[in-house]
Amino acid sequence: MITTILTTDIHTDFSTLLTNGAANRLLEALNALADKEADKSSSTNSSLTIDCSSFDADDLKLLADDDKATTALIQLFNQLFVDQQVELVRGAHEPEYFPANNGNLARIEFAHGFFNSALHEISHWCIAGQARRQLSDFGYWYAADGRSEAQQHAFERVEVKPQALECLFTLACQRPFQVSQDNLFAEFDTSRSTFASDVYRQAQNYIAQPQSLPRDAQTLLKTLLSLFADKDTQSIY
Repeated sequence: MITTILTTDIHTDFSTLLTNGAANRLLEALNALADKEADKSSSTNSSLTIDCSSFDADDLKLLADDDKATTALIQLFNQLFVDQQVELVRGAHEPEYFPANNGNLARIEFAHGFFNSALHEISHWCIAGQARRQLSDFGYWYAADGRSEAQQHAFERVEVKPQALECLFTLACQRPFQVSQDNLFAEFDTSRSTFASDVYRQAQNYIAQPQSLPRDAQTLLKTLLSLFADKDTQSIY
C-alpha cells in the first residue's frame, strides 16, 4: 500500500470526469445493476443497500473538517460491509491490510487517519478478490520510495485500477482528485509517465461500463452518489 504523494499532470483534468449529469447517469446505472443482483437472490443482501438517513453528505465534502469526514467515512464503510467481516480503521503509521483470523475481523488500516488514504486503501480492498483478501496486504510486496525506473513502471501498472476507483470515490464525495506516483525521490525522468492519463482512461471506462466495476466498488460508489443526490448538492468544480 502507499502513502499519498501527489503529482499533477496539467493535461489530465479529473474534475471533468463526474459532472452532475454524469453522476446522475452513473447512479441510475448502478441502481439498475443492484436491482438485477437483488432479483437473483431469494433473500436480501445487506451489502446492497443501507439506511443512509444517519449520514450527512456534507460531512464527506472537501470543506468538511477532515477528522469529522474520516469518521463519517469509517462509519459508512463499516455499516455498508458489515456482512463481509471487515472494518476500516485509522492507522497510526503506514497503511496495511490484515486478513481476518482467530475470530477477529479483517482490518483495513489507512495512514495517519487521512481521508484520502482511507479511500485509497478501500480501493485496493475492492480490487482484491477473495483469495487476496486472505493475505496480509493482499499478498503484495511494496517497494519503498526511491524505486528504479523498472520498479516504478511495475508499480504504476498495478496502481491504475485502484487509483481509478479512488478517483471515482473522491469525486463522488465532491472532492478534487490527483494521482499519486509515490516516488518523490526518483533518480530518473518521470515527466514522460502516462500514469495520470492511464488512470483517467480507466476511470472513464468504469463510468462508461459500470458493470466492469468490482461489485463492492459498485456498492460503495452507488451509496456515495446516492448521499449527494439526496442532498441535491452542486459540484464544487
